[in-house]
Amino acid sequence: MSETKSDGWSAYQPSKTMWFWSIVGASILTMIVGFTWGGWTTAGRAEMLREQAVRVARAELISDICVHNFISAVNAADNLKELKSKSSWERDDFIKNGGWAMVDGLATPVPDAADTCAGALVDLKELPSVADVQTSS
Repeated sequence: MSETKSDGWSAYQPSKTMWFWSIVGASILTMIVGFTWGGWTTAGRAEMLREQAVRVARAELISDICVHNFISAVNAADNLKELKSKSSWERDDFIKNGGWAMVDGLATPVPDAADTCAGALVDLKELPSVADVQTSS
């Protein structure tokens, strides 16, 4: 009475309970792998990421307009010196008070636009001319 190697698995007949728990376990494992490493996301998280991307895009757009408005101002060199002399938490207020971050048609300033604009202006090595800014746009 010797069993062959193939008789072991071919003779095995799992119960319905074993099939059920195997499917449940495989489903859970698939979800864990999918949500942690597979890039899956929930609808709520996707909506949050979309809203965040929209806010960042708006701030960057208004920041570009702000930089152009700042450079186009009559006393831009003096304003840039004053901006660089301010502490990092005062710079966005300086930009807001100067009106460079405001766009016609918007009742309120775009969040983070003044801060992004101030950062871009502080990073400038030298003030470009208005003609240089208009040709690069």
